[in-house]
Amino acid sequence: MPNSTDATAISVLSEIIVLDQIARGRLAKVLPKGMELSHFSVLNHLAHVNDERSPAELARVFNVTRGAMTNTLNKLEAAGHVHIRPDWDDARRKFVSISKSGRLARDEALRSANPVLSELGTAVDADSLKSTLSVLRQMRRALTKPEN
Repeated sequence: MPNSTDATAISVLSEIIVLDQIARGRLAKVLPKGMELSHFSVLNHLAHVNDERSPAELARVFNVTRGAMTNTLNKLEAAGHVHIRPDWDDARRKFVSISKSGRLARDEALRSANPVLSELGTAVDADSLKSTLSVLRQMRRALTKPEN
């Protein structure tokens, strides 16, 4: 029988899972033609970190296989949204950075998503969103610790 903390954690995770499904569906509908949610996620991450990342690092961040990330990166590179270059010190590795075109595509996607984001901002006050973000980050860190 779960204790009250376990029951609360189960409820929180259930809400996150439902919210994830709803948010993905809503965002997928408003993204610019040809842009997939995975494309937007990678472009948004690269724009946020404002630095190069290896495909392996990106796969870890998004909890996908290297093959899935390679597929996404190949599509983004073909669209001109990312630059992929070899690691000058280790030819087996590559580095990915967002291009000017990628920043513009990400910005266009954010403009397209603005009505969905505005609904969220209207429904929940800014202070609550900020405190929730902090809690979600703590949860993500707890769940991404290496398994024993």
